[in-house]
Amino acid sequence: MSGVENKAGNPLDRIKDKARAVYRTVVLPEGIEPRVIQAAKIIIEEKIAKVILLGDRDKITKLAKENGLDLNQVEQIDPTTSEFLPSFAKEFCEIRKAKGVTLEQAKETMKEYLFFGAMMVRRDMADASVAGSINTTGDVLRAAIQVIGMAPGIRTVSGAFMMTMPDYGEYKNRVFMYGDGAVVPNPTAEQLASIAASTAQTMQSLTGEEPKVAMLSFSTKGSAKHKDVDKVTTALELLKRDFPDLKADGELQVDAAIVPKIAKSKAPGSSVAGDANVLIFPDLDAGNIAYKLTQRLAGASATGPIVQGLAKPANDLSRGCSAQDIVDVSAIAVLMKG
Repeated sequence: MSGVENKAGNPLDRIKDKARAVYRTVVLPEGIEPRVIQAAKIIIEEKIAKVILLGDRDKITKLAKENGLDLNQVEQIDPTTSEFLPSFAKEFCEIRKAKGVTLEQAKETMKEYLFFGAMMVRRDMADASVAGSINTTGDVLRAAIQVIGMAPGIRTVSGAFMMTMPDYGEYKNRVFMYGDGAVVPNPTAEQLASIAASTAQTMQSLTGEEPKVAMLSFSTKGSAKHKDVDKVTTALELLKRDFPDLKADGELQVDAAIVPKIAKSKAPGSSVAGDANVLIFPDLDAGNIAYKLTQRLAGASATGPIVQGLAKPANDLSRGCSAQDIVDVSAIAVLMKG
């Protein structure tokens, strides 16, 4: 059985080590939030990434002084007065011209920190954007989708959870990736295929582990007939058509997906069954319930939701997040660039 085994500690530590090795740039649009300032200080001190803070300079300066952040170690930009504002507005106007957006409207939109940060990522002025400590998920995703857009071959934004199992048979700290547990309530077959492709890429980017995708259902290989099963099998066909090199199989019940002995009985000959590390749930009910059950009953740590499906990384935070949460998500986000 394959799996991510980390004898040294939590896989998040390995992710931070990988982030340090590539040493990319994260833009934090919510620079006027104390937790963001505290996170920036940790990111810089631990050399996880370079940091760009967006916001009113006076407010950032005041918060930096209160929290011991040396502003000489970060880049500060006020989108409302930035030299980049005219060119950002022009580009956004071009992106959204089919929606009737005027240049003046584009300029006002680009003054908004979330949109400005997303444009920095679009232009590779930053490798990833991380926000959501004071903005809703809807606002964060709207800016990212409108400015950054979708990854090639992907039809929907989704949210994966990295589930780290402290003890899994002979393995310590084995990682599974669950999708979608956060965004799409009732995905179509096309969306489900996109979620599977995105979650596989997330697994590869964050862990280096080869993704093995199980399209989950209450049926295994035709053991039940239902329109919900048909959706999963159709999604698998689309996934294999668009991503032929990806190891994926379905429809599989979860025991057939992760237990070798049961896989031999229920899905003999499958290259994935019994060894899956990417679990794709048929709807948001199943995905959300499963990650919380795994977290609470198995003592797993749940990292996420990790926003996926965008052309370039922009990640969301819970508004109840801690400064350390922002640090962790920033490390993940810069690695999502691949």
